[in-house]
Formats: sequence, structure tokens, C-alpha cells
Amino acid sequence: MRIVFMGTPDFAVPCLEALIGAGHEIVGVFTQPDKPVGRKQILTPPDVKVCAEKYNLPVFQPEKIKGSNASQIIAELKPDVIVVVAYGKILPKEILNAAPYGCINVHASILPLYRGAAPIQWAVLNGDKETGVSIMQMDEGLDTGDVLSVAKTSIGENETSAELFDRLSLIGAKALVDTLFELQQGNVHPTKQPDVKTQYASMINKSMCPINWNDSAQKIHNQVRGLQT
Repeated sequence: MRIVFMGTPDFAVPCLEALIGAGHEIVGVFTQPDKPVGRKQILTPPDVKVCAEKYNLPVFQPEKIKGSNASQIIAELKPDVIVVVAYGKILPKEILNAAPYGCINVHASILPLYRGAAPIQWAVLNGDKETGVSIMQMDEGLDTGDVLSVAKTSIGENETSAELFDRLSLIGAKALVDTLFELQQGNVHPTKQPDVKTQYASMINKSMCPINWNDSAQKIHNQVRGLQT
């Protein structure tokens, strides 16, 4: 398939490499702009850009999606599908509908649970025993699209969010390749997400780090595991 890939952090890299390894044609990679990092504020490219350049793929880094020429570029690339993995930007309707198979997203939770930015950390913080990766057909909502497939995995009693992050990135990569193959074969049947109240996985921040020693040992254990990134 001709694929436009949209992603930014290291979580997205295994998906991009898996698509390349599966023989798909990556016609363009969209990622966020380089950003200053560290005390010296050294301008640093996103992990996805580093990976894309290793494979000599064309890279696009618009500051904004809305109001830019991103949709025009994508139209000219003529993708069969747009794959989105932790890109970090809201996509307008014209991009969601810019490819015959639309936009396919890799989300690190069993939807509809933990929609939002930090599903992995919140699963650990809450002491969940199971999580997974959902391959989703994107719509205009926040992680509300139809689910194409789910790959589940247990969470180890002492597993940190950083360790789970690495495992889910690989699970997601395999699930993505498998789902795209089944999609081409016409064997995928989208499932609407249940219309139920779900916990939103907001971004974690430093204010969550102080430990309340009056909490239970299990809650503190989960807090320490969940905030390791």
C-alpha cells in the first residue's frame, strides 16, 4: 500500500519500521518540528524523523496542520491509507478523508478506556492488570473512531510504564501490519466503541510525583511504576 505516516516519538518508530519491513511504500512522513532539548537547548529532531531519514523517506514538519499546505501535500502523494501513531496534532476532516482507507491510528489502550495522551501511564497508575493496543479508524473525535482490531497483554506486577511503553510499541507495530493486511483482504469489520463513560488519560506532570506516605503501599507502588517514563 502507498502510506503516508504521521508520528513523532520513539513509540511510533517500530510501527514505521514494521510497515517498511512488510513491503509497504512509505510515500511521505509527517512529524513535528525539531525542538530544543536539554540545558543547552540543542535543536533535536524527533525520533520518527531520524528513522525516516535512515530509510531516505521524504519528511514533512509543518508547524501547524490547519492552515498549512499539509492537505495539499498529502493529496499529491496519493496515499491508499494514512497511518497515525502518536503524532501529537489534531487532524482536520480533509486529511481524515484524504485516502481511500482513511486514517488508521495506533492507540495504546483497549478503547474506549483511556482515550487521550497518556494511556500507558494511567493504566499502571491505576494498577490495571491488562492493557493493549487498539487499531482504530480515526474520526473527528478524540480517540472515538471505530475499532478495527485489538491486541491485549497483561501488565506485570512490577512492570513500569517505561517498560510497558516499549512492549506496547512492538505489539502495536505487529497489530498494525496485521490489520492493514486484513483490511486489504476485506476481512476487517469495524466495531463502534461503546457509548459509555470512560476515563480520559490526561498528560502526566511533575505535580503528580510527590508521594503521600498515608496512601496504601499498593497505591505508592503503582505511583512509582506509573511515573517512570
